Amino acid sequence: MAISFNNFHFKNLPSRYELNDDVLKMVSRSHTDLWQNTYYGFCHETASMLLLKLKEKFFSFSFKVKFDYKNKYDQAGLVLHLGEGNWLKAAVEYGDINASYLGSVVTNNGFSDWAFQGIPTSKKEIYYRLSRRENDFLIEFSFDGKKYYKMRVCHLLLASGDVDIGMYVASPNDSSFEAEFSNLSLTTCVWKKE
Repeated sequence: MAISFNNFHFKNLPSRYELNDDVLKMVSRSHTDLWQNTYYGFCHETASMLLLKLKEKFFSFSFKVKFDYKNKYDQAGLVLHLGEGNWLKAAVEYGDINASYLGSVVTNNGFSDWAFQGIPTSKKEIYYRLSRRENDFLIEFSFDGKKYYKMRVCHLLLASGDVDIGMYVASPNDSSFEAEFSNLSLTTCVWKKE
């Protein structure tokens, strides 16, 4: 089923945004991030997020994002937010002119992890799909919106009720960039038990 950006709500407004039924453009704020404690020791939940509250225990949510990164660690992607210290995200994070990082972060009870792989920085758009089976989640990516590849299976301890899903932008350094989100889709869960 198609869904509209007009049903979403912001957490941490971006520096600028343009929103209609089909396309969202967000400009990141500098010195924003999503990370809790692990290794780096800092806690940041300042990324700009546009979120949709869902009660369904089984669903698949997907969209396309185009980005024009300006500085190291700039990122735009998928987020599921359960409240402070409990969330997941998936994004391409800018590294340098040669390589960036396609990664996912899962944060349970105030501690984040990061799983990633290198991809060419020349990639400027990607599709994400998040599937929910109660407290378990599958994150996938695609370069064409048709063939999806598994990134991660994870469990969120506090995901027994409603969840806020959506998209986010962040610029941890003194930077700002624009991301464009489109092709929103919310369907019954396509993640089947094997």
